[in-house]
Parts: sequence; structure tokens; C-alpha cells
Amino acid sequence: MSKESGRLPFILGLVKYLPEIKAPKVKYLSLKEKLKWTLIIVIAYFVLSAIPLFGLGSNSLMQFEYLSLVMGASFGSLLTLGIGPIVTSSIILQLLNGSGILRFDLNSQEGKSKFEGYQKLLTVIFILLEAGVYVYMGGLSPDPTLIENGLVGEYNLLQLGLFIQVAIGGFLIYFMSDLLDKWGIGSGISLFIAAGVSQTIFLRLFSPFTTTQATGATGAIFAVIEAISKGQAASVMSTLSAVFFTLVVFGLAVYLQSMKVELSLSFSNYRGKGFKWPLNFIYTSNIPVILVSSFLATVQLLITLVGGNESIGMWLSPFNLIEKIFQGTLAPVNGLQALTYVLLMIGGSVLFSIFWAQTSGMDSESQADKILKSGLQLPGFRKDKRVLKMVLDTYIPALTVLGAISVGLLASLADLTGAYGRGTGILLTVMIIYNFYEKISREHFSEMTPGMKKLMK
Repeated sequence: MSKESGRLPFILGLVKYLPEIKAPKVKYLSLKEKLKWTLIIVIAYFVLSAIPLFGLGSNSLMQFEYLSLVMGASFGSLLTLGIGPIVTSSIILQLLNGSGILRFDLNSQEGKSKFEGYQKLLTVIFILLEAGVYVYMGGLSPDPTLIENGLVGEYNLLQLGLFIQVAIGGFLIYFMSDLLDKWGIGSGISLFIAAGVSQTIFLRLFSPFTTTQATGATGAIFAVIEAISKGQAASVMSTLSAVFFTLVVFGLAVYLQSMKVELSLSFSNYRGKGFKWPLNFIYTSNIPVILVSSFLATVQLLITLVGGNESIGMWLSPFNLIEKIFQGTLAPVNGLQALTYVLLMIGGSVLFSIFWAQTSGMDSESQADKILKSGLQLPGFRKDKRVLKMVLDTYIPALTVLGAISVGLLASLADLTGAYGRGTGILLTVMIIYNFYEKISREHFSEMTPGMKKLMK
């Protein structure tokens, strides 16, 4: 009996009472239908992120812009929680599964159902927990003028109202993510991050407006013109370096994403017909970076909200190293902080990459099963899973680790250069858009060639 079997009936009993998005009745949705639902979800995301919380006064969460980017959140709006609860529940389950405390056979339908059941329940718990932490720990404070004007009688009622709104937003983004996973293209988690980062980069480059914190235009183009007119050389260099490193990270991310190893296979039922099975260099895609970035940012936020030592959080977050150099404020301790952040990002990316490959069916054995079920085999060899697994073992473990190291290093170094949208955000967005393009291409190809639908899936 597995370790979780005693708890499972009770947990799944709770899960069945939770609302969920029903999967489509047809086995295969058309590309047009999937694109329609994807567009609807993107529009809904932007609309909800623009709706402010009623009764909100001070918003201490605004200082954690980095956290909002990697979690697809918009602090102070209905989407204050972003994908935080979804990501946190996934991290915990991966750690429990990887450590052997809980075991899920994700190659079977029963194992996948168990994993999804646990994740759904944990997501609900973390939506309520994080909403409570944000509101009752002072991150989101009610507006006292509503009480002074007699619109609301008690401060506690205002807090409860904020808690309910934040929780509702958390459930909405969870259902939107679930809807996209079942009816759209790609992952809801990835799409929300890409949408938020793209919006931030666009505003950082082209916005002519100022904010209450800024002394001039927030858009880089207008900021450079303004700084040149005032003779502020350091400001000009800092802004131009941010734009430069933004472009560099985009280019490197596209290059890394395009690198792949192609395994030559042949169709077992069609002699002379071959197929290239791609193994991307960034094998586990952007998921490990999302997990480790969200984890570090969440820890930093919780340390601040519970009144802990904020100096600890400084070692977990990036800072603009290039700007400090131009301003002449770089201290020796900053170098050590930068090195610590880089090592945490690389180590975390490798750890979560290994766990993700094992829990998402990307390990050698699972890939061998998929290849054989697709009617493919190694040319010149018997149709034997063991032989195929042995060949995949020479590539997949190495790609899992090396890809994670490359992504973690690029993301952390880009974060330290002050690139717009943060290095991690840019890297994730490029990878998400690239993966989105590949999925659309596969969907289009499968529709053009109906006999290839099974293989493309």
C-alpha cells in the first residue's frame, strides 16, 4: 500500500465537491476553437488586472514588483494573488513526491488523478492562506476614510471585504488557468506570466507618463530624452544599459530555446519513412525557473509581512548591479549578494528541473513509451523499450541538468543587469512565446495532416 493511500479517499472526497472546468466532450478541439478560448482568457486577464480592490488604502505589496512579474500578479487588483497558490501547491507536491513522502505514478491515469486531486485541494488552501496573509499581515490595508465618512461601520469589515475580494480573484485565475489547459493552447501559468511581463516591458519602453514615485517619464525613450536635456549622463547610461541588456537577454533566450538534439527514428509500419524526435536543450522548458523564482520571491515577501529580518530577504532578491556601478555606489557586499542569488537560481533550477522531468512524464522511460506508442522505433534495432530507454538515457539526464544550469544562469545574470521586465521575466516570456508558437505549428500541421494527430499529441 502506498504511503498516501490511507489519506487519499478522504482527500479525493473533499475534491469532488470543489467546482471545476469540464473538459471538452470531443477528443480533439480545432485550432480555431483553441485560439478563441486562449484569446478570451488573455482579455479576461487584462480586464481583471485593471479592476482595483474596493476599500483598499495603502498597498505595501507594490514594492515587490519582481514578485508580481514572476507570479503573473497585479497587486491591488482582483488578480493580487496571481498564480502564486497554483505554483506553491505544485512546488510542495513535487518536493513530497521527489523525497518519497508521497508517491504518484504519473504514467497511469489513476496516478495523475491523485496528483491533480492533491494539487486542487492545496491550491484552494493556499488561495485562502495567502489572501489572509496579504490582508491581515498589513500588505493590503483598508482605506480609513471609508469609516470616517460613514460608508463602512467597522475596520474589521473592511479587512474581511478585502480578504473576500482577493480570494475571489485567486479562484478566478485558477479557473482561468484550468480553462486554458483544457480548452486553449499552452499553460495558463505560462500565459499569465507572459502577458504581465509583456505589458510591463511595453510600458517601461514607451510610457510618457510619470508615477507618484518617479521624477520624470517612466518610459525609457522619453526618460533618455529628458535626461539628455538635463545633462544627466549617469541616468542616460543606466537607462541605455537597461535597454541594451533587455535586447541581449531576448536574443540569448531565443538562441537557447532553438537549440535541440534530434533523435532519428523510423516508422515501424512504413519502411523508408523517418522522423526527427526533438529533445530541446532547455529540456524542461521554463517551469523550473518559474518555480524557483516564485519560491524565492514568496519567501522574501513573507519575511517582510511577518516582521522578520529584511536583510535576509536581500540575499534572495536581485538588484540592479549595473546601475550601482554607474552611480558609484557598488559595495563589496553587493558582489557577495549577487553571487548568492546566482547560485540560488542555478541550484533551484536544477533541483526543480529534475523533479519536473520525473513528475511530468519527461524522463527516459516515459519518453520511450510515447515514442513506441506513436509507432516509431530506432532504425536498425528491434522495437524494444529497453534499447530505446538506454539511448534516451545518454541525452535526457544531461539535457535536464545542463539546460537548467543555462536557464538559471541567464535569468539571474539578466536580473542583475536591470533589464526591463526583469531578466527572469524576459527569459520566461521568450520561452513561453516560442513554445506557444511551436504548439500552434503542431496543431496546424496535425489539422493539415489528420493521420498525424496521434503523433503530434
